[in-house]
Amino acid sequence: MNLAQPSPPAVRTATLAEQAYVALKHDIMSGELTPGQPLRLEFLKKKYDLSFTPLREALNRLQSERLVESAALRGFRVAPLSIEEMRDAMSARTLIDCEALERAIDQGDDAWETSIVAALHALDLVSRRQSAGDAPPPAYDEVEQRHLALHRALIAACHSRWLMDFSMALYIQTERYRRPMLMQTPRNTTKRDVSKEHHDIVDATLKRDKAQATALLTEHYDKTARLIETVLVAEPPKVPDNA
Repeated sequence: MNLAQPSPPAVRTATLAEQAYVALKHDIMSGELTPGQPLRLEFLKKKYDLSFTPLREALNRLQSERLVESAALRGFRVAPLSIEEMRDAMSARTLIDCEALERAIDQGDDAWETSIVAALHALDLVSRRQSAGDAPPPAYDEVEQRHLALHRALIAACHSRWLMDFSMALYIQTERYRRPMLMQTPRNTTKRDVSKEHHDIVDATLKRDKAQATALLTEHYDKTARLIETVLVAEPPKVPDNA
């Protein structure tokens, strides 16, 4: 009889640590765990029904990604938000993504172009459903997954794992700021047409116009940064105490 062997403790611990990491990261990115909020282990144990060991591993991993901070004798907390940090992250993301986009335009093939068109169409579909009002709007996560997929598709042909990794790390940092801004800013309160911005970036990319494509991408990110700054100034994040 061939019975499955139980997983060794080290494997189970690693699996639970990954589960803790994914759950904590999602709640930080969504704003459920707010910037500056203390992350006391007892609170997290009750919230996620996990033991201290995988929670500590997840917190250390999130600290390496700058989503969590730690201080002697005070434990962990969600990394706070600041205009200076946001601008720094957005500036770095612009540099990395523009470099990656230029390389992708130089090296991209037909399959790369096709993937960009498909990603843009997928984002258009979910965006139209969101704005139609005659059906349940898609969850924010679904919209954002397709938005990220488009930006990843644009630079996918850069053929640099480092650029792709740096781009993703900086996306995570800027998304922490962007998501609250989108949730606090009612639709149609600005004159910005994000869909047109995406279409213009894609059009310039497919024409292999590096100067135009990178200029439009820079402007796209800068507009987002300015809106985030407006929201941060108007409504600084509140820090709850979960003691």
